Amino acid sequence: MELSHLIINNKPSENSNNLLQKNFNKESNDKKVYIETYGCQMNYSDTEIVLSVLSEFGYNETSDIEESDVLLLNTCSIRENAENKVYKRLDDLKKYKTQNPNLVIGILGCMAERLKNDLLKRRKIVDLIVGPDEYRKVPHLIDNLIETGEKGIAIKLSRVETYDDITPVRKKGVTAWISIMRGCDKFCTFCVVPFTRGRERSRNLKNIIDEAKRLSDEGVKDIWLLGQNVNSYKFGDEDFSDLLDKTANAVPNMRLRYTTSHPYDLSMKLLEVMTKHKNICNYIHLPIQSGSDRILNKMNRLYSVEQYMNVMKKAREMMPGVGLSTDIISCFPSETEDEHKMTLDVIREVRYDGAYTFAYSPRENTKAFDMEDRIDEETKNRRLDEIITIQRKISVEINQRLIGKTMPVLIESLSRKSDDFFMARTDCNKSVIVPKEFSYVSESGELNHKKNFHIGDFVNIKINKVNSATLFGDPVL
Repeated sequence: MELSHLIINNKPSENSNNLLQKNFNKESNDKKVYIETYGCQMNYSDTEIVLSVLSEFGYNETSDIEESDVLLLNTCSIRENAENKVYKRLDDLKKYKTQNPNLVIGILGCMAERLKNDLLKRRKIVDLIVGPDEYRKVPHLIDNLIETGEKGIAIKLSRVETYDDITPVRKKGVTAWISIMRGCDKFCTFCVVPFTRGRERSRNLKNIIDEAKRLSDEGVKDIWLLGQNVNSYKFGDEDFSDLLDKTANAVPNMRLRYTTSHPYDLSMKLLEVMTKHKNICNYIHLPIQSGSDRILNKMNRLYSVEQYMNVMKKAREMMPGVGLSTDIISCFPSETEDEHKMTLDVIREVRYDGAYTFAYSPRENTKAFDMEDRIDEETKNRRLDEIITIQRKISVEINQRLIGKTMPVLIESLSRKSDDFFMARTDCNKSVIVPKEFSYVSESGELNHKKNFHIGDFVNIKINKVNSATLFGDPVL
């Protein structure tokens, strides 16, 4: 699954609690649900769907775990480490079950689909297990548990479920995700997604565009079109390029991005649509996974390194300054030292702005799980470190070239490290730290302090400092 770059903890912070209550919790609801999200952007989007379903059955979200009636973990199975985090979290949650025996604890998402038996047998505190295509059943399973004491399990995969008729519950903000499709048909040999999320099915194109319009009316400035393999979207005779084109026309004042693409499906038509619209961001996340054709074939990736590099070259020709990022799996079974060096060569040639890099993690039920010639841990650590080191060096070099340049950014949120700074984002998806208050000299020569920017503002920023992941700058009046 291309989407699982990082663990996202979706617990609302104390600072967001009032905002959360004000913006979508219903005064008439008298039950509380606390939910944490692990994994990819699709899981984050699914959490919004679950909250919407539960809202219709009397539940409001709470950021206080101790006042919750229901506690849900929306989980990821893409790598062993992601599952281990959830298992550890379940151990931490035992105390809440002891304090409140009536507390309902549920596992949602990919772990529910993949490890249902283990979760029920070994984790006695788990009351519900619900897979990604069964979220409509969550309130009914809770009610049945309360009435009968019977633990609930619903994990059947669907070929038609897209939750197209459900309006996700979103917290107030300037960025939003729109899920346009679910599942994947590619069956990469390392990936569990076809087994945990099922086959590809796409939402109604008109409904997606209507959702984008509604978000624009609500003040959202930046939306991501989301899918496990987003550019394999197909609704009738219209493909992802058509959807992106029509969405850009429908909301011309909103920034549009998308994730995640599979190189096999990224067409020249899509690149042409991106160059056609100013509001489609010049950013492409395109996983290469390996620089070796032999390894790509063993992964069942359906493209060659040459084909991939041609797409990268064309993207840079058509969109100078495009932001490029990728996924890389190091040490896939039987990867040789020369093949590892081929991956390093791809990184050096493409010069990505950033990369999500992982050592291969075996997943049961995938074809790669039974492959021989596993790489030892020492070699895994060394090769992965070499990839990270080279990519970090390139990221710094690319960012250093931006020092002194002025760039338009969208202010998205407060900085995670300090409330005295904003976090903003460039068109090519670079994070920029901007001071909330800054000094400037007026035409009369008087020194002034200005503090009039807000989340949601587009601001021109002059970059004065960088590191491998972040830019720092000051507003330009």
